Amino acid sequence: MNRKTNVRTRRLTGTAQRVWIWLAVISMTVYILWRAICTIPDRHVYGTLAFVCGIFLLAAESISALEALMHYTDMHNMRLPEKPELPESWYPEVDVFIATHDESVSLLYKTVNGCKHMHYPDKNKVHIFLCDDGNRPAVAQLAKELGVGYFGLAENRDAKAGNLNNALSQTHSPCVATFDADMIPTSDFLMETVPYLFLPRMKKDEDGHWVPRTEDEIDPDFKIGFIQSPQSFYNPDLFQYYLYSENRIPNEQDYFFREINVGRNRANAPIYAGSNTVISRQALEAVGGIATGSITEDFETGIRIQAAGYTCYAIDRVLAHGLAPRDFESLLRQRERWGRGCISSLRHTHLIFNRGLKLRAKLAYLSAFLYWFTFLRRFVYILAPILFVVFHIPVMVCGLRSLLIFWLPSFLLYNHALKVSSGKIRSYRWSNIIDTILFPYLILPILAEFLFIRLKTFHVTSKEVTEGSTPYLLGLPHLILLMFDLLAVVLCTWELLTARSYGAVVVLYWLLVNGFNLLMALLFVAGRRNRRSEERFRVTLPVQVESCGRTLDGQTMDISENGLAVVLPDPVYLPDDEPVPVTITDRGSTARLQCLVASVSQVRGGWRYGLCVHDTEDREAYDQIVYDRHHSMSDIMQPTVSTFSDLSVNIRGRLGRERQSLRKQPRIPIGEQFPMEGGGSVMVENMNYKYVRLSGAVDLPDELTLRVFAHPVALRRSSIRPGLYEIMNREELLQSQDFLDRLCQYTRSEVPVNS
Repeated sequence: MNRKTNVRTRRLTGTAQRVWIWLAVISMTVYILWRAICTIPDRHVYGTLAFVCGIFLLAAESISALEALMHYTDMHNMRLPEKPELPESWYPEVDVFIATHDESVSLLYKTVNGCKHMHYPDKNKVHIFLCDDGNRPAVAQLAKELGVGYFGLAENRDAKAGNLNNALSQTHSPCVATFDADMIPTSDFLMETVPYLFLPRMKKDEDGHWVPRTEDEIDPDFKIGFIQSPQSFYNPDLFQYYLYSENRIPNEQDYFFREINVGRNRANAPIYAGSNTVISRQALEAVGGIATGSITEDFETGIRIQAAGYTCYAIDRVLAHGLAPRDFESLLRQRERWGRGCISSLRHTHLIFNRGLKLRAKLAYLSAFLYWFTFLRRFVYILAPILFVVFHIPVMVCGLRSLLIFWLPSFLLYNHALKVSSGKIRSYRWSNIIDTILFPYLILPILAEFLFIRLKTFHVTSKEVTEGSTPYLLGLPHLILLMFDLLAVVLCTWELLTARSYGAVVVLYWLLVNGFNLLMALLFVAGRRNRRSEERFRVTLPVQVESCGRTLDGQTMDISENGLAVVLPDPVYLPDDEPVPVTITDRGSTARLQCLVASVSQVRGGWRYGLCVHDTEDREAYDQIVYDRHHSMSDIMQPTVSTFSDLSVNIRGRLGRERQSLRKQPRIPIGEQFPMEGGGSVMVENMNYKYVRLSGAVDLPDELTLRVFAHPVALRRSSIRPGLYEIMNREELLQSQDFLDRLCQYTRSEVPVNS
């Protein structure tokens, strides 16, 4: 019996793509063999330094080729399990663990609220626990207020692992879901993950319906260990935000969780990321709980579960969203911890000699190990052409003809194969930009861990809002390398023009590529100011706004925890000095808010009212409406992304100024003469519900009355600016539906409304 009956294989879209991959593999193999045999500088001719540098460059290229081969293999046949359809009575009890260390209560509130709103056939089977590694009274009080369980720890030596193991020891459900403190699950999280645990007990019949297997059909060796859903973020990551690209490129982690980790299913080696995961308690008990003594306890626990004979899957559907690091230093600490933890965990689990892991799984984890040396390889790639041009150190010895025969086909095929195998989530160029940004700060920590120099302190990644600035000294390595790179460009160009050394074209190309990546790194370090305390979601939802005894129907443009933008068809009056009642509805949840008007502006299809949430009667419902959705940023590489657009977007973003409307009432253009009581008429240029701007008002009296649409409008000159008059009988006019309707017609038609 084939235990993989319920696993579908997602292939590339055609034979042509598979041909491109095989051509890339063959050309890379030929290129690496040629490099090793024919291009290493002779130590006796070019010196020891040139020989050593040549070996480093060859090693970097060889490891890159090996990683590419593994990537192509996994992406070529991505295996995704089919989700069984379970009888409702089969859904087991679930313990939901939210691990927290020092995160704020306000952050935890959103995560707990999301967990409380998860759908399940019997909500009494879902047990939510705040697992507090700080034993904080405020967190215990939050758990009490929200009606969830609380496990507090003091002086916990085993960090997050000890925190979760403490919760495991006091609970009993056969299914465990783990979330980081900032990861808010969508309402369908459990319904989209728990059924996979029953794959060994379910099958499809001839009609395509899910039915239970008979006892004879159940394979006792086919046991599900965990189901890992992607880690996604509702705020832009630093690469998106600092480089003004949140609407152009996906989150940097999307490529791993939606492509790489799913591809690892083929080797039964998907990585357990510690959050957004459903785990079998039986699997956890089989390996002694969450692994301790590791700074990446989740990664190590996943390996141990797989080595114990459990089948694990990563799925590509996003079911939870959290917060990406908000400053560069936090990002670096996070990546250092991940890199060190990966190396130490593979050492703890004895990767090479671990009999529980199959060869394919070992190769997959070897690929994960090699990834962390990407940053050293990036340094080698940047330094090699500089050494050749500026310091006259030949890192490889070959002629232009040989280079074009062996290198050029390999390079072109490699890039094209990466493009067809990586979908639309990551490009070769953006991978290089990200690696260039990070490499100066990760080379030494990774090498130190590799040489058994351990990290002695543990830092939880900060998720607090920052101003978006980065210490400029962090850009010093990039600046120094860029200066050398530009010098090499000048020298290489001079060599090309004067000596007609056409082989310099290839070197010049790499210098320009590296220079662009270093420039993007410097733009990244320059940062970008963060003006928002909470992230916004672009979404259209129905709203009702109450004003002057009337209920107005509109829709949202965007929403956030602290505010929303509402589009109303007409420029209606909303008081700007007192809260406005607003009701918002989405998927069965309704929240009533009290909002203050922050701004008004005209947009396509109506008038945009920026509202700040002043108070809410239904905070839990409103937070669920806000966060129970996918983020509003790009999920794919946009077609417009290019070298030129990357630079132009950054330049425009840094030189442009963000403009924000300060008006709290709609300015309605009038441009019509209206009669004055007592004789004469005057041109009304525009008006809102508080002021009227008159043309030629110098000779007018300080107080006057106009007949607008046959309604008397009492005015008094304002000292704010010339020609501006305050409306004195505003309350009376606001009660006249005829006046309001005729005033709004000025924005509906280009034809003036006659009085």
